[in-house]
Amino acid sequence: MDSGTHFVMGIAIGGLALVDPTVASHSITFTAVMAGTIIGQQAPDIDTVLKFRNNAIYIRHHRGITHSIPAVLLWPLLITGALAIILPDAHLFNVWLWTQIAVFLHVFVDIFNAYGTQALRPFSKKWVALGVINTFDPFIFGFHCIGILLWLFGTEPVLTFTIMYLIIFVYYILRFAIQKAIKSAVHHELQDEEFVIVAPTMRFFHWKIAAKSKTHFYVGRAYRRTVNIYDKFKIEPIPKTELVAKAIKDPNLDAFLSFSPLYRWEISELENGITELRLIDLRYRSNDRYPFVAVAHLDKELNIVNSYTGWIFTEEKLQKRLQIGAGNE
Repeated sequence: MDSGTHFVMGIAIGGLALVDPTVASHSITFTAVMAGTIIGQQAPDIDTVLKFRNNAIYIRHHRGITHSIPAVLLWPLLITGALAIILPDAHLFNVWLWTQIAVFLHVFVDIFNAYGTQALRPFSKKWVALGVINTFDPFIFGFHCIGILLWLFGTEPVLTFTIMYLIIFVYYILRFAIQKAIKSAVHHELQDEEFVIVAPTMRFFHWKIAAKSKTHFYVGRAYRRTVNIYDKFKIEPIPKTELVAKAIKDPNLDAFLSFSPLYRWEISELENGITELRLIDLRYRSNDRYPFVAVAHLDKELNIVNSYTGWIFTEEKLQKRLQIGAGNE
């Protein structure tokens, strides 16, 4: 989920912690618990700072080790240790317990969007992505804001947030049901699909579709059970040439390939003997474009002149990125 949703979740979990008699009866412990749940809801996303280094490192590692099983156990200990220095009179077991719940729920809810996490590390590096909730879901964020406002206006927080999470639980079930219905509609439309990604958007009944058959890629949208296929691409195996072999070893293209399960490729001859290899992720179609790409430019000696990977929404911006030396990203 996005940082804003994780923030309001931290407050809600802190409110639920008042069900714990120790937290409810000890103001310093409650303060520490509230701090722990808010920080615990943000801590796994500390790897966002990798964006400042370059996109390739960010794409390869975001929601990786910081969302792993060891990290889920370590974050609460680190946060509780820091809070013990600031608030030494707090009951540390209770602070650790509710911080642990907050960290676990951060990773757990991230599993339900299309990006997913490597939550099973170190046992598996597989990305776990159920794809039923958008990274920012206005309903979930709104439910939390309403619950927090009701608490501010004097309602009992444990009851308020318990009811809120029961409503959200039902909401998740509805999302799974809709996703299943759309997958069935995609099968009815295509018949021969082998692999389908049905990804949520911020709108309840609107979903993105990317599918693969033995011969074609399909990209479209679904509204309720109505499927519209916008693009169809014939699957062409990427050439096994020395140029391609050199290009895909570039950190930007390598990061893209580690992340994208459904992509097409283009090879173009540019000016001055430069050859471009472009990889295009088919999951993120927006305004008739595919903004998530990886591009490498190679000279006649097959040296990589520059490269880039990331989300770019205009060709002009992509070319500017490449021209300013994005190969170091």
